[in-house]
Amino acid sequence: MEYARLGSSELTVSRICLGMMGFGDTPAREWQLREDGAEPIVRRAVEAGVTFFDTADSYAGGTGEEITGRLLARLFGRREDYVLATKVYFPTGPGPDDRGLSRRHIMAAVDASLTRLGTDYVDLYQIHRYDPDVPVEETMGALDDVVRAGKARCIGASSMFAWQFAKAQYAARAAGGACFVSMQSHYNLVYREEEREMLPQCLDQDVGVIPYSPLARGLLAGNRTRDGARRTVRAASDPLADARFEAHAEADFEVVDVLRAVAAEHGVAPARVALAWLLGRPGVTAPVVGASRPEHIDDAVAAVGLRLAPEEDARLAAPYRPHPVIGHS
Repeated sequence: MEYARLGSSELTVSRICLGMMGFGDTPAREWQLREDGAEPIVRRAVEAGVTFFDTADSYAGGTGEEITGRLLARLFGRREDYVLATKVYFPTGPGPDDRGLSRRHIMAAVDASLTRLGTDYVDLYQIHRYDPDVPVEETMGALDDVVRAGKARCIGASSMFAWQFAKAQYAARAAGGACFVSMQSHYNLVYREEEREMLPQCLDQDVGVIPYSPLARGLLAGNRTRDGARRTVRAASDPLADARFEAHAEADFEVVDVLRAVAAEHGVAPARVALAWLLGRPGVTAPVVGASRPEHIDDAVAAVGLRLAPEEDARLAAPYRPHPVIGHS
């Protein structure tokens, strides 16, 4: 495993982050695993040197955080030995104040997350989306208070337009408060629209990029085929993946064809090459990788040591066609 500083923060993270969305005691999706199914996967990650874990208060009705907290407490000797990230924004209850980025919700949500996670602090507290209904100064002020109270070491953001990110950062700096140290963007070989504005902005401002959906919800790992076959439980029960990728299926499968060819030349799984390509992008610190089997961890960790030649990078990038911007709501 390799490790890197997350943007301008004090956090040193493994270059693979394990995404915990796939785990929950009240599964909202068929492919989510309960704690007994999650433990061997998380254990494999810990044994391989992964120290960075990402969850959210909305995953599996909050039980995603509960499982994350229990597993990490069992598998690590000290709280200081791992970097824990969670998020706030999406609904966690039926009321109008159970969602969004108002001061009221943020202050209640961080305490609820800490209780579920069984810890006094998170290392990285992220806004899951941008909230257009709340003044950005209110949101950034509340996040600064979370940091000042010692409930989070740093703050990060996820999935928004570059102008929104810049506006939030400006508001924080103008108030002398905590700024975002990371951006969790939707970014992979078949969705590269973040390269236009967000990634250059993050590079310029020393913000670490931790891409989510690095395998395009399994498309780059081979969970669906050009003729419509669905090879996994997730592929057969993931309407969001259908909505995001089917409109551009032919162009996306042209990328997949090249990915498979490059992977075959290396004698490795396509997922490994797709992650290696992402790890080599300027500004990318650690892809947030989901796993439903321990062997998925093996491919992700092995990708850290796979260096692609410049001509291979060029081959993988060449078939890409522009996509509509998605994932910001």
